[in-house]
Amino acid sequence: MGNKIANRQVICEVLTEHAKEDKEIVVLCSDSRGSASLAPFFKEFPEQSVEVGIAEQDLVGIAAGLAKAGKKAFAASPASFITTRSYEQCKVDCAYSDTNVKLIGISGGVSYGALGMSHHSAQDISAMSSIPGMRVYLPSDRHQTRKLMESLLQDEKCAYIRTGRNAVEDVYSEEDCPFEMDRATVVREGKDAVIIACGEMVKPAKDAASLLEAEGIIACVLDMYCVKPLDQEAIIRAAQGAKVVVTVEEHSPFGGLGSMVAQVVSANCPKKVVGIALPDAPVITGTSKEVFEYYGMNAEGIAETVRKSLRS
Repeated sequence: MGNKIANRQVICEVLTEHAKEDKEIVVLCSDSRGSASLAPFFKEFPEQSVEVGIAEQDLVGIAAGLAKAGKKAFAASPASFITTRSYEQCKVDCAYSDTNVKLIGISGGVSYGALGMSHHSAQDISAMSSIPGMRVYLPSDRHQTRKLMESLLQDEKCAYIRTGRNAVEDVYSEEDCPFEMDRATVVREGKDAVIIACGEMVKPAKDAASLLEAEGIIACVLDMYCVKPLDQEAIIRAAQGAKVVVTVEEHSPFGGLGSMVAQVVSANCPKKVVGIALPDAPVITGTSKEVFEYYGMNAEGIAETVRKSLRS
């Protein structure tokens, strides 16, 4: 793999660049500076950094308090913990209280590999999306992560951003990274099938489309980095002329991207929607790559699901 820069590292870079001029930016961690790649920020801006220790509820509550005092608060913690242990604080202190807190869920999905279900976050898309006022973003690569973070620095609404632990292959390039806030990005145009993916699943979805093209199947690929607010117009536009819609997400099969897309398609342009997701069970032990291969969430697996869906 060419890229060695993880999305979490890009988050630190953007915050560090802006904090030099914007002293209202404050970063909070729950004993997770290393995991979040935020140690350089803490070293350069100790007066704009808060370490709360392993206390995720305090992390979110303190971030909300700082936001109410006029700060731009960025609270980082493992996705598996910030969206479960701190769920009430995310709901009440951030969303319901309308505070400018950006919640950064690091090592999302199955990034923690062998640490198992306790450290996996396969419910966070559903949980965070169901909170009124909470936006949910899963950037697909380092270039999109930078664009997203720079946009989030310009608003005062709360949001949840999920990133993986490891570097991911580039979907875009520095020179060619189309981005519009809260609008899906069309990675590839196509008419036979639509593949809608988010986060780390966008790159294998793009690669799956290349495999299918070699067989004469032209698939549209949508990068739905903005799971909430969901770009319904993009979904309807892509799905209207296609034979099948396939969703891909590093998440439970319930309540996530697949469920949302199915609701939109069934109400506006009814046709088959097939979801590719993690199973409703503890996943196998292994690296992200091994897990994705096992459950058909790599390029070959996605391509095969599209083939079967078109045949049936």
